[in-house]
Amino acid sequence: MVALGVGLGLSGTPSQAAVALGDPVLWPQDVHVEGGAQMHPADWSGQVAMLVFFSTSCGFCRRHNQRIELLRRQIEAEHLPMRILGVAQDRDPQAVRRYLAEQGLGLSFSLDYRPLRDALSARSVIPLTAVIDAAGRLRELIPGEMAEDDVLGLRRWVGR
Repeated sequence: MVALGVGLGLSGTPSQAAVALGDPVLWPQDVHVEGGAQMHPADWSGQVAMLVFFSTSCGFCRRHNQRIELLRRQIEAEHLPMRILGVAQDRDPQAVRRYLAEQGLGLSFSLDYRPLRDALSARSVIPLTAVIDAAGRLRELIPGEMAEDDVLGLRRWVGR
């Protein structure tokens, strides 16, 4: 059995997570977000960040992302300090834009899957949801599809 936060490397041997729960996240220097924007490590501070790793071909991700969209709309409507970023495993930005549009998802996204995933976890499962608090510490790392109540419950990290 493999402990939470530890995954299997390509050789089948356990590999440690990039960061343990409660530890500060070491963000990659430049994260490219759709539309050409770049995020630097300082851009992540002062608000809760949620990263959702997905693939456009994953059925579990499709359902999971619909639930993430419900949370995103709540956060936006209430002007809560949480940034939600989809991180696509796909390499074609047009395919990701088309997927988001077809699914009615308003998520901002990045194709910087590898550097972001490597900063948070050695696990390659998708969907994978990571919550980083306003102080920059990893608080949740949830592999797999989540139920709607569980996704909506993640708003507890921004209070109210």
